[in-house]
Amino acid sequence: MSIRFTTKARRGMVALTVAAGLAVGVAGCGGGGDDGKKPESSASASHNSGSQPSAQQGQSDTPLAELKGSEGLLLQITSAQRDSGGFVTVSGTLKNDGAQRVTVPAAVRGNETEIIRNGMSFGGATLVDSQSKKRYYVLRDTEGRPLTTTGFTSLKAGESMAVFMQFPAPPTSTTQVTFQLPTFASASIEISG
Repeated sequence: MSIRFTTKARRGMVALTVAAGLAVGVAGCGGGGDDGKKPESSASASHNSGSQPSAQQGQSDTPLAELKGSEGLLLQITSAQRDSGGFVTVSGTLKNDGAQRVTVPAAVRGNETEIIRNGMSFGGATLVDSQSKKRYYVLRDTEGRPLTTTGFTSLKAGESMAVFMQFPAPPTSTTQVTFQLPTFASASIEISG
């Protein structure tokens, strides 16, 4: 076997492992099986009036931040969790608070060629650590795909979807950062963990 073939195979295995891990993580965050019962409260805004956040396991009822975007889009950040691997995962809900279907602006994916090539994502999101004077960009896998929610285009009126973005972790002494996403207002959030 040539070194080039081995390197390509190894890179493919890493990408497959990351993709499988993300798929398991996303599946683990989803609702349970359908046992015929309706839940008391739904995470989908299409069943709720107003923009009340839903309680998720291990998260409070109150979002860390609410960022208003264009055309009635609202991003509620429910957690910013530091893990032992040196990452921060920001999770939340993107909701269409407007009365009509809204196309999510392409600007949220950022303007880097590598990210644009991989379709719609939250690749333009950043965390700003003003204490250390550093900006942290969304992580990418070995193929250049951003480690964020991907594949969305629009939301119907009242519809919402769970979203996540993964960043390199700032120093452990930094607990407060500013979250930025193109076309949305900025907000200060607290990192836990």
